[in-house]
Amino acid sequence: MMNCATFSKYSLLDLAFTVIGVSTFLFDVGSDLWVAKELYTHGEFMWFGVLLGFMLMSSVVIQLFSWFWLKYDRELKDFESQASARNVVLFSGAKRVKLLLVVHVFQLGFFIRHISAIWQGFRVWWREGCGSEYAIYLTHDLSMLRLIETFCESAPQLTLMMYIMLHNVNVGASTTSIAWMVVDYHRSLRSFLPDKDNQGWLSSVVYFFWNLFLIGPRVAAVALFASVLHCYIAAHFLSLWPVFVTWAWMQNTNFMDSPAGEWLYRATVGLIWYFSWFNVAEGHTRGRSLIYHTFLIIDTSILLATWWLYRDAEMTQLYAFILIISIPLFYVLGLLIKVLYYCCFHPKLWRPTDFGKPPVDIQADNASVQTINKRMGRHAANFYTTNTLSAIKRNACEATNSSVL
Repeated sequence: MMNCATFSKYSLLDLAFTVIGVSTFLFDVGSDLWVAKELYTHGEFMWFGVLLGFMLMSSVVIQLFSWFWLKYDRELKDFESQASARNVVLFSGAKRVKLLLVVHVFQLGFFIRHISAIWQGFRVWWREGCGSEYAIYLTHDLSMLRLIETFCESAPQLTLMMYIMLHNVNVGASTTSIAWMVVDYHRSLRSFLPDKDNQGWLSSVVYFFWNLFLIGPRVAAVALFASVLHCYIAAHFLSLWPVFVTWAWMQNTNFMDSPAGEWLYRATVGLIWYFSWFNVAEGHTRGRSLIYHTFLIIDTSILLATWWLYRDAEMTQLYAFILIISIPLFYVLGLLIKVLYYCCFHPKLWRPTDFGKPPVDIQADNASVQTINKRMGRHAANFYTTNTLSAIKRNACEATNSSVL
């Protein structure tokens, strides 16, 4: 018997979030393909190529992360036997390794992970909790992959769609996908930590709008800048991306289990930071968040000012003033909703708190060993404050005493 932290059980709400996330992802992909067809049909071959480039880049990055994690997991003690015992679609069966490699080469690994997570979640719901730890394990990885996919494809693609003004379907799908994936990722992190309450529907809705109003103005500003100086948007991104990657490296990230994987992660973080804040290091986050938001406000203001100076005054007469005012106001509204979230809707505010008692270690049931996703555990500890980090370290299971992650 080993002492482990007690993690939240997989619930019907978790299954609903997984299904909604998958549905949003599929709708986003479908709208991408529809827009690509429209671009090709109308002879816009350059934009057709750019859109396919975004889709291919995102898919390759996601498959790399998925394959790295699959390799890491298979190196763990007794992982294969325990995964097979639970009939986890993606991981069970040592003979499937070559097949899974082919699946990832053909860019289907992410899709298989979706099927595995939904199937395991349905089994848990049908059996009223049996196998909950494996469903949570799969959900943790999937939430991180969806977040990466969102910022590798949806955010750049949304910028492109706003630029070429094909926004009837695809912009709505991409914007919703971005905000929803951030909420899903945050819920996954909270469910992993023993001293954090799960995020309910009301908190999730507020968190969704907070991210929607912060990410939306940033994407809009980038798109407006690209509409007047489209040849310089790549230079703008490439001037900021190495700075963000260097900042991630200076914070000594440790999410992946190999140097190559860690640099892939830092490069992806740099892309995410171009659009939205994403904490990757231990300790208090307020200082780093303040630095980031201050920098992003300045950079976004420069983009908007550049657009205002170089715009066609006659063509933009009807909406220019509205945009130059509304975009900063929406960003400020997002910051205010963020403050409101922490003051009124944070999950910790909806539970009775006993300040006199330290966290309690609860022993795992003899019949079942808790499955702990160590890479997401490290990331969750980095995402939250020092108290949470201490709780994670205090409750972490020793790898030598565990046969799972």
